[in-house]
Amino acid sequence: MSKDNLDFKKCLEDAKAFHGDLCAGITLGTRMAILGLKAIGINDPKGEDRKYIIVFVETDRCVTDAILTITGCHPGKRNMKILDYGKMAATFINLKTGKAVRVNVKNKDGNREVTREEIEKNPHTDIYTMMPAEDLFNIIEVSVELKPQDMPG
Repeated sequence: MSKDNLDFKKCLEDAKAFHGDLCAGITLGTRMAILGLKAIGINDPKGEDRKYIIVFVETDRCVTDAILTITGCHPGKRNMKILDYGKMAATFINLKTGKAVRVNVKNKDGNREVTREEIEKNPHTDIYTMMPAEDLFNIIEVSVELKPQDMPG
């Protein structure tokens, strides 16, 4: 990656290339991954920080592909856990510091509602790229109890 390992445009291009196309899930997952990593103090997820991350994703959809691409975490490496609760959410854990955050896409309650016209003008992705993070996501510090069998292999 470039000097800024979490550059949005570069990360989005990487996620798009991995997934095969650019959709709302790839855009949202890219933003979620960047926000989650920064919140737990991970700046180089595929380099010097690669051994200090575990991610629990709560869906098995496009968002997961983006998070996998940006974090470098994989189920086969045992540092990505896929728990299909059907939620647009993921919990990012820094194993070195113990800090953990859950990032989820806000629902329309208490948030600015995206209109159909906005979506039609910006199909699938632009609205989620431009919307301020605080309007689109909740980022909550959480406590995660990891069992020995949860740890990367």
